[in-house]
Amino acid sequence: MSKQIFLDLQGIVHPSNVRMNEPLHQYTFTKTGGKADFFVMPKNYQEVQAIYIYALNNHLPLTIVGNGSNMIIKDGGIRGIVMTLIDIASMELDGNKLTVQSGAAIIQASRFALQNSLTGLEFACGIPGSVGGALYMNAGAYGGEVSDVLQEALVITRSGELQTLKKDELDLGYRSSRFSKEKLLVLEATFLLRKGEYEEIKSKMDDFTFQRESKQPLEFPSCGSVFKRPPGHFAGKLIQDSGLQGKQIGGAQVSTKHAGFIVNVDSATATDYLELIQYVQDTVKRKFDVELETEVKIIGED
Repeated sequence: MSKQIFLDLQGIVHPSNVRMNEPLHQYTFTKTGGKADFFVMPKNYQEVQAIYIYALNNHLPLTIVGNGSNMIIKDGGIRGIVMTLIDIASMELDGNKLTVQSGAAIIQASRFALQNSLTGLEFACGIPGSVGGALYMNAGAYGGEVSDVLQEALVITRSGELQTLKKDELDLGYRSSRFSKEKLLVLEATFLLRKGEYEEIKSKMDDFTFQRESKQPLEFPSCGSVFKRPPGHFAGKLIQDSGLQGKQIGGAQVSTKHAGFIVNVDSATATDYLELIQYVQDTVKRKFDVELETEVKIIGED
């Protein structure tokens, strides 16, 4: 059966873009994760849709990964098909409208906007995720978020059809969206930006970049900010006040530079990460009676 699935997928995309038992640690920012049964890298929307419908018709689990920046894949890997859209990453400008395919990095979209003196995406200049991932979680930073500038998105619905959805149809909230709730697959996003002054936009992006580089532990692999901001609190401050900075389980450590980050300091496994996340949640709950909810997406088999 596995061989047949492999051959079927090679009939949809170029054979070199299908792999069996592919190690996923090389596709995540934490450098952790087990293997994918089948790993596919489509090159266009038609291939994406064909893979989606194939998985649907054959009752195979289908998991979409962007660039793995806000994701922990468990050590047991992922069953079924894992599809990455990193090769579907073009950008197109029409006046003040910037349309970006979902595999592009949101940072690149921010820089493209700068090059064209368009303002609105400055907040994204330090967000390492893909555009699809940014929409999925309504990513934000420095007082801005995707919902501020998104106009519409092209998606594949759960029945495998292409559909364009306007922003007000996407239920965009704090680190949440209709994409995550209904498992819609993002193909592209259209951002409505404004004309601005190049030097002003660049100055703001330079400032955000400086803040990020001075405060975040970019010297180690990590999945970014691990926890959502609890109402009335800051996750990093709660973790810091719990005395957890430097706490380490296996190769995973609560960053000594920014308590909201868990970094891979010594060949950490996904299990190390998950055990440390649980330890942090339990400690903060015990000390401050605050529930920390993970922002990072945790997927795969134990």
